[in-house]
Amino acid sequence: MPRTPEQAYSELLRRMKERTLLASCAGLLGWDERTYMPRQGANLRAEQAALLARMVHEMLTAPAIGLLLEEVENSRLVEDPQSDAAVNVREIRRQYDRAVKLPRTLVEELARASTLGQQAWQEARSRSDFASFAPHLRKLVQLKREEAQAVGFKGAAYDALLDDYEPGETTASLRWLFAELRAELVPLVEQAAEGKVRACSNILRREYDADRQQIVCQAVAAAIGFDFDAGRLDVTTHPFCSGLGPGDVRLTTRYNPVQFSEGFFGTLHEVGHGLYEQGLPAEHYGTPLGEACSLGIHESQSRMWENLVGRSAPFWRHWFPRLRQVFWEPLRDVKLDDWLLAVNEVKRSFIRIEADETTYNLHIILRFELEQALIHGDLSADEVPAAWNEGFKKTLGLTPPDDAHGCLQDIHWSAGLFGYFPTYTLGNLYAAQFMEQARQDLGDLDAAFERGDFLTLKSWLNDKIHRHGKRYLAPELCQRVTGKPLSPQPLLRHLRNKVARLS
Repeated sequence: MPRTPEQAYSELLRRMKERTLLASCAGLLGWDERTYMPRQGANLRAEQAALLARMVHEMLTAPAIGLLLEEVENSRLVEDPQSDAAVNVREIRRQYDRAVKLPRTLVEELARASTLGQQAWQEARSRSDFASFAPHLRKLVQLKREEAQAVGFKGAAYDALLDDYEPGETTASLRWLFAELRAELVPLVEQAAEGKVRACSNILRREYDADRQQIVCQAVAAAIGFDFDAGRLDVTTHPFCSGLGPGDVRLTTRYNPVQFSEGFFGTLHEVGHGLYEQGLPAEHYGTPLGEACSLGIHESQSRMWENLVGRSAPFWRHWFPRLRQVFWEPLRDVKLDDWLLAVNEVKRSFIRIEADETTYNLHIILRFELEQALIHGDLSADEVPAAWNEGFKKTLGLTPPDDAHGCLQDIHWSAGLFGYFPTYTLGNLYAAQFMEQARQDLGDLDAAFERGDFLTLKSWLNDKIHRHGKRYLAPELCQRVTGKPLSPQPLLRHLRNKVARLS
């Protein structure tokens, strides 16, 4: 007896949920690799990761998935394009069509190379030794070029990698957008540099006990809504968030005992990611409706809490008195206004994750340009340090003192995450536009923050963004939430106002 469309759809979801469960096992191994795995476990972990990647790939590309998709696509279940079935089928089709183009051996080798690459990167970064990492970068760039060719593209090869993180986005549109941003940001940074108001930035570079930093970070994370019964916070070399599934969201950060902002704002950033993961509908876990819309939207959540909330005056009117109680010795002579100037200082610096809001996107634009050159064959892996330093000097007017402060500072390339960096800037743009709308919808958010009410904003984000999963593509979600297409103007308005207060 032939099966009904409902039966075909049910079987399709069953298979996808099993695949997601297996992928979450791989994710847990990845979290362990970057937190607690002993150093000598790298080779074994690489083989484990390769095996799981191959199995996950085989589950997605099984011929049965293609047949089930066809059955449901030709049925009444998808007549309404916004129905649950139509959305899930649309997104599974997109994933399936991409995956079947990738050879199993390439998927396996990418998983293996990225695991070994991350271990090599950690060692290289600690010694500022690019030469030891270069062979891994060469390997990963070659594999990502092969991936781009296998997937195919209409414009630039980089499009094939970018689309995996930001569906529908293109290199050409980002070049235009980033050029517009650069034209506005460079003079804005100059204006800030020439401003008369000077922050006492050494306030942040005093003795801040790491254990006490952890207590503060956990308290703030809980206050803005992160559920520690469904997640945890650990220490790693490069902060990240792993959403393993309902009830298990892993955050990581790093604490610098002589630089408070590194741990605090890094944690806020990852908490923003964690709130999104915890806000996804658990009943749809294993299907696209239970997954984040895009990385740009994901980054909008982290950047919103890190910067638009976490660096605001109302936020610190609530938290600064409490912070002084925990860190009385380093903060006994510090007034709130001085603290606000310090955490909002606009200053050219070397490290992306420590960069202020105004210079941050210039860091991303540099990486975007270098990634394109690597993938398109215009730049070799061995030429990266020189190209980085030259680009950094041109973009931010500084020359990194060593590769640890330059091309070795980020984990992304060692993990094969080419095409990821642009989503940070997209996230900044979405965050600013969402925050403007939240202020219109919710009224006096500043008063809420000052009295310690951060759950009003969190609930708004849950309702407007998190609960929809992949129901809408990122541009459509932005249009539905704000009534407007994505624009750089909300972010630029925010940054101009900030620089004006510091000038």
